[in-house]
Amino acid sequence: MTSGSPLMGDILERNALLYRDRPAVIFEGRTITFGQLLEQSQTLASAMRAAGMRKGDRVAMLAMNRAEYVDFYGACELTGYIAVPVNFRLAGPETAWILNDVEPSVLLFEGQYTSLLDSIRAELPATMRYVCLDSEGRPDWAEDYAGFLAAGTKQAMPERPHPEDPLCIIYTSGTTGRAKGVIRSHAADAAQAYSNSFELGITPGDRFLVMMPMFHVGARGQQIAAHWHGAALVLHRGFDPGAVLATIEELKITVTHMAPTLLHDVFEHPDIDRRDLSSLKTLFYAAAPMPVDLLRKGLARLGNIFVNGYGSTEIFGITLHKHDHVLDGPQHLVNRLKSVGQPAMNTEVRIVDEDGNPVPPGTIGEIAMRGGACMTGYWNNHSATAKAMRGGWYHSGDMAYADENNFIFLVDRKKDMIISGGENIYSREVENALSEHAAISEVAVIGVPDPRWGESVRALVVLRSGKSATEVEIIEHCKAMIARYKAPKSVLFVKELSRLANGKIDKITLRRLYGKAES
Repeated sequence: MTSGSPLMGDILERNALLYRDRPAVIFEGRTITFGQLLEQSQTLASAMRAAGMRKGDRVAMLAMNRAEYVDFYGACELTGYIAVPVNFRLAGPETAWILNDVEPSVLLFEGQYTSLLDSIRAELPATMRYVCLDSEGRPDWAEDYAGFLAAGTKQAMPERPHPEDPLCIIYTSGTTGRAKGVIRSHAADAAQAYSNSFELGITPGDRFLVMMPMFHVGARGQQIAAHWHGAALVLHRGFDPGAVLATIEELKITVTHMAPTLLHDVFEHPDIDRRDLSSLKTLFYAAAPMPVDLLRKGLARLGNIFVNGYGSTEIFGITLHKHDHVLDGPQHLVNRLKSVGQPAMNTEVRIVDEDGNPVPPGTIGEIAMRGGACMTGYWNNHSATAKAMRGGWYHSGDMAYADENNFIFLVDRKKDMIISGGENIYSREVENALSEHAAISEVAVIGVPDPRWGESVRALVVLRSGKSATEVEIIEHCKAMIARYKAPKSVLFVKELSRLANGKIDKITLRRLYGKAES
């Protein structure tokens, strides 16, 4: 154990000592105890050391949710190695950019991504070792995972991390069209685990169902919250509403995390009325607002078990608690549902003006946050770090106001950001991809209301003189350039794009003209 506040590696060891034979991870019918999780994490960590890795070296994971994901994080929690989860939904050029930016010593990957990696291997770091997690279909240029582990032992590692050492680098989309690697230290992840577990009321007897992708800070944050108090993590490979309902009933799930879009699909599933969901005590939602009609349906079916969270990969900071989910009652209580909540444990939140000065209640400004769970900065991006962390506060770019009780009300989101199905999509990134189409002269991307996804991506396209293109052609072009979920779901062809006096595209006018779902 380290001295001072515990880190996630200390928690891993503590759980193995106190709850050795209790379930730590339940995945596809397999149960891994806390004792086994520690041994597996130590084995993977020592195998990395045998492969030549040393403190500060990076190891990447390209996979859907699976039990090995927890070992991957655990190995880095016990050492000074840095975990880099890679979004499996990204296109080849995006994946190559991240791997070249972070230069991992080892890449752990699933066999299903062999073709993707093979198409970009010539561009990737020459010294990177490829380790395939699946024995079947393993390419000849990759090592077998079992063989890689054979070089490791179950013994504790000789080196332990310091609180300020990086634990993971999680890439998040940036408004410039390039992903930014958010550096999260061992201390920051421990602080987030504590804060999340406190806000959600996690206990050792809980069973926490996670189906959101483990490359995302949301799922990672819930995994460490569960293990902070020795609760079991029930991991699904991906989201399947029928499987979610069955698992809640069969394994008596007490806590889960879903974006509102996923909850909508669960409630629309034909099994909803025949499944016993009474074990659920907390349903945490984030990534997008909860529509009032969906919340009303959820409260009627599940009771007052909802908790909303606001934050980002950089820092988790604001919570709307169960007792604040009031649909009928005094107006000042009902109005709180329009907020994202109050500052979470261990996080300071203030609304500031352009100079970073706090503004009075009711005044719109930018949300700024600081606390133990805040990132260290952005990997290889000092300018973005300096801009985001001005004065020691993380500046979110979200505009909001606070009321007299410090409930935070969002009034606008980060510039040009679209939230579709809980995923942040930045219009600049989509515009950059579309601009490479030979027939497109100009393009602007906006979000439009979508009954299922909350928002969907719409491209407004000005074609080059004498050129032609169809909606389908443009969408497919975009899917080849960036992740498919970021591509437009609709394309409108326009003669010109509205502009401001300074020549910049006027997206306020474009949203007014073309931002309705029926356009």
